[in-house]
Amino acid sequence: MISGDGGRAGSEGGASAEPTVVLLVEDDDGDALLVTELLADAEIEIEVRRATSVAQAADELAQSAVDCLIVDLGLPDAVGLGAVERLRRSTERHPVPPALVVLTGHAGIDQGVRAVAAGADDYLVKGETGPDLLGRSLRYALQRRRSAAQQRALYRSEVRAAETARLERALLPKPLVEDVAVSVMVGYLPGGNGLLGGDFFDSVEMADGTVLSMVGDVAGHGPDEAALGATLRTAWRTLVLTGTPPVDVLGHLERVLVTERSRPETFVTLCQVAVAADRGAIDLYLAGHPAPMLLTGPVGAVRCDQVDPTSRGRALGIPIDGGWVPQRLEVDGPFAVLMYTDGLVEASVADPVGGPAGPAGPGGPGRPGGRGPERIGVDGLHRLVQLELDESGFVGVVERVLRRVRAVHGGPLVDDAAMLVIGWTGTSEVVGERSSTLADSAEWARW
Repeated sequence: MISGDGGRAGSEGGASAEPTVVLLVEDDDGDALLVTELLADAEIEIEVRRATSVAQAADELAQSAVDCLIVDLGLPDAVGLGAVERLRRSTERHPVPPALVVLTGHAGIDQGVRAVAAGADDYLVKGETGPDLLGRSLRYALQRRRSAAQQRALYRSEVRAAETARLERALLPKPLVEDVAVSVMVGYLPGGNGLLGGDFFDSVEMADGTVLSMVGDVAGHGPDEAALGATLRTAWRTLVLTGTPPVDVLGHLERVLVTERSRPETFVTLCQVAVAADRGAIDLYLAGHPAPMLLTGPVGAVRCDQVDPTSRGRALGIPIDGGWVPQRLEVDGPFAVLMYTDGLVEASVADPVGGPAGPAGPGGPGRPGGRGPERIGVDGLHRLVQLELDESGFVGVVERVLRRVRAVHGGPLVDDAAMLVIGWTGTSEVVGERSSTLADSAEWARW
């Protein structure tokens, strides 16, 4: 071990308690001893390993992490710059390829330029190199590799940001609702495994003033389900924009599902609500989906009630008889309908004895007899929504509920979840709330 005050190449910000690992590729024992002594005088904390051929160096690189290669060009199994090219190919799969410094007895600028072009970070000549020059070359080569790694990380971050923007446009469509007194709040919470699911939702105001909204869930989880969900959302919006009566939308949407699904067993649950043009009634259509919740009352005293479904229809794609008959809800004054997918109610309770579970703790939902983990359940979600309404009001309730569910669960959900709130302020003098939340895992990992 050669000690000093340097840092490991892969460390953040420079200095580290771990030494820089240098692999010296040199077949001459005398030259190897000379380089080792120069490194000892360079005041860098280094662990020197040695290989006597390119093949031996490649084996070492495949088995352990190396921060820097110091390579002689006169090796028994490589002539000239072939050693540099072969070692660079050996490190292509490394997340951060090691720095590479060529040290040879051949003087001349042309040789140095060709070495750098072949993949070296620097070129030094034996007999003209002292400890200061070698140490400075090593530090600069390591810093260049760190900078290159940071640039790659920045590029990946920019690509991720662009992909996230496209994802937001796909999963959080802009509601086509012109009535300023209508509130539309949507949110999407991806599952913990990073795969997209088949949750989808949308809201459109029809030509006669009726506001039609829906939340759907494709059975399964993955890219196929996500693609099918996006297809069904587009089909639903197309049906509504072309004036299809709300009572006929689900039947046409099922035809699209049967045509586009990759497996015959794939089905879709869906909740659709049609808010009448005079805002005095809501028609509820349930296709095997959880019933929504109804929010009523003035600002500061909003009450959340579970809707008791009296006309639940079958899920889309299930080959049994039966259609979808609307259930009418009469409303008077300000109201909102909260729709959601089952990823929220199926989230487990991390600490049912008073930890982060809150209102889903003792006496809350769960499995009797301690069989498996407790679930938040519909009753637990209802209590969470009411708690957020009581504590912070209606504005931003979707994002707050998503965060609360994630906290109760103790981290990212197993399945993704979607929520849509469509409501009316009670008068055109009061502007409705509009918001959309994509709970991206990178952003939400900070809390």
